[in-house]
Amino acid sequence: MKIVALISAALMLAAVRPAAALERPVVVELFTSQSCSSCPPAEALIGRLAHEGADVLPLAFHVTYWNHLDWRDPYSLPAATARQNEYATRFGGPTYTPQAVIDGQAGLVGSDEAGLRAAIAQARGIGTAVRVTLARDGSRLSARVGAGSGAGRVLLIGFDPSHTSRVLRGENAGRTLEQANVVRAIQDLGPWSGSAATFEAAAPAGETAALLLQAEDGRILGAARLGNRLAAAEGSPR
Repeated sequence: MKIVALISAALMLAAVRPAAALERPVVVELFTSQSCSSCPPAEALIGRLAHEGADVLPLAFHVTYWNHLDWRDPYSLPAATARQNEYATRFGGPTYTPQAVIDGQAGLVGSDEAGLRAAIAQARGIGTAVRVTLARDGSRLSARVGAGSGAGRVLLIGFDPSHTSRVLRGENAGRTLEQANVVRAIQDLGPWSGSAATFEAAAPAGETAALLLQAEDGRILGAARLGNRLAAAEGSPR
């Protein structure tokens, strides 16, 4: 895959669209697996990004296609694999791990720290922003999406901020992996057509949650974190 060409093309396409100043975190999606020996450096990078500030929202999507080896990733999700396949179709390339996708517009090797940070900086300069918020409403969550141009889908992402896992078999046998922002659920709340809207949903699997507004062409238009952890996760075994 010609990574540089993919990034350049995506950024050029975005640059020709009217863009508001970015007032939301840049979304970094890492597609990874505990069975992939090349993934721990990318997961460590995601962990650093998760602790550096609120202007980046890193999310680790654990795919299923490595599970045929000696180790099954306990956090692998068919929905994560499907999401990566959608990006592969848009980008015209194969699926691989570790892959990082920045704001739904460009993909690159997830352990390439210089390339990833450069892509994040570029996304800050060209990203559009539709205001979205995510908050508790009793035992449920309330997702609010502001008005804007275009159309897309509203996605609720449940995730755990951190996990420590001892891998017993496979390519990472004997390693203890520190993993950040592990996605546990992906829920499509419904379509957005440009008008302000509110969505109600039950708390997803995971200790906390994020909201993504994703355009039909894959661009992330809005993103927000839940301000605190989900009450449903308190005291639950992980």
